[in-house]
Amino acid sequence: MAQAETQTPQQEILKVTRNDLPLSCPRPGDAVADLHPRVYLPIEKSGTATCPYCGARYQLTD
Repeated sequence: MAQAETQTPQQEILKVTRNDLPLSCPRPGDAVADLHPRVYLPIEKSGTATCPYCGARYQLTD
């Protein structure tokens, strides 16, 4: 019997600007704001960040 491959779909990269800093996930106003604790993500140096709870990926665009 062959094993079925399970692929996790790539999450969309959410674009943020310096006006959105400090970056937190979930972001204020998100419909999922109560799904996990708010965490602040360091994005300034690398330009990218991933939420350790939900895996949301962010990219700094400016």
